[in-house]
Amino acid sequence: MTKPAVGFLGMGYYVPEKVLTNFDLEKMVDTSDQWIVERTGIRERHIAAPDQATSDLAYIAAQRALEDAGLTAEDIDLIVVGTESPDMKFPSVACILQDKLGASHAAAFDLAAGCSGFVYACGIASQTIASGLYKHVLVVGAETLSRILNWQDRNTCILFGDGAGAAVLGPVEEGYGILSVDLGANGAGGKFLTMPAGGSRKPASEETVANHEHCIHMVGKEVFKFAVKVMGHSALAALEKAGMSKEDIDLLIPHQANQRIIDSAAKRLKLSTDKIFVNLEKYANTSGASIPIALCQARDAGRLHKGENVVMVGFGAGLTYGSLVVKWQKDEEARG
Repeated sequence: MTKPAVGFLGMGYYVPEKVLTNFDLEKMVDTSDQWIVERTGIRERHIAAPDQATSDLAYIAAQRALEDAGLTAEDIDLIVVGTESPDMKFPSVACILQDKLGASHAAAFDLAAGCSGFVYACGIASQTIASGLYKHVLVVGAETLSRILNWQDRNTCILFGDGAGAAVLGPVEEGYGILSVDLGANGAGGKFLTMPAGGSRKPASEETVANHEHCIHMVGKEVFKFAVKVMGHSALAALEKAGMSKEDIDLLIPHQANQRIIDSAAKRLKLSTDKIFVNLEKYANTSGASIPIALCQARDAGRLHKGENVVMVGFGAGLTYGSLVVKWQKDEEARG
């Protein structure tokens, strides 16, 4: 039995209304717009409203993806949410989302792979469809990282933003869709990007709260070195699995973490800037939501064309990394 080709049937994203600029951050912490832009490329980020949780952002993005796919929630067989900032430890964001959407037939679970979460989730979801287990899978990357930031730590609070991106995966025309997946991890480097408390190792206490141990802690130099190494490596590995080379890339959708990391990956892949989609300047690092938001915006800008090879590559907490090679199955008209 031939495995069905699996691709992106519909996409949607959502970012909160509130925008926090670098100039706003200058009033909150010892930093400057120039310092942030020179080191990261970020100028502003979106921040969730006090009454918005991760599932609320995911819900709007998911609704838009379903509408774009021409499907209803009842058509969805599985929901996978990549997030490191769930509403609560349990139930999962995916289960909360299943209820909000009315996707009563869908199995649901969260996946914790940091900023690689969307790529990981797509890799797993595509295999459930290719195997015949499911037909339509809703994959969401959603984060409210503003809730787990130490706003006194200028090394981390300047980097992140909130948002959600979603995609409906399903059968597509043979020869199109996801051609290959490359997933990997370096657990030895996990200590460089953590939220130390709140789990079984360090349950919540007055001390852990006072020490900001329920916030993101990052050794930036080590994460940077890891990212520079694996972004190009993983993309090339996925291309090789698809029987392609870097010359075959028509569009690169990288994880939007740092402009210098993106530039390094582009150099290794020998890609010109017109073959890379970047929205980092306006949204900062939205972790698991980063790649699907960028993919949606590339679609809206008319950057996705039938038959072109799109590579998505990310890295994140774990430390994890992953890439997808997709032969796009339809021409997407620019939207607005």
